[in-house]
Amino acid sequence: MARAMFDYTKTVLKKVSFDVNLFTKEVKKAIKRLLPHEVEELKIWIHSLTAKQPELQKCLIYLKL
Repeated sequence: MARAMFDYTKTVLKKVSFDVNLFTKEVKKAIKRLLPHEVEELKIWIHSLTAKQPELQKCLIYLKL
């Protein structure tokens, strides 16, 4: 079940990546919802996504990268 939440979170983040504010809001929600090891995995995934879409780097402050 937990893995399903992680996959769902990634799907939502991909869909809202067109809007920086919406993406940031969803990242904040994900941090509250996911397990600690999933948050670490999400950090890696978001870091690779922000390499492709630099405008999303605003959310990195919430991930403490």
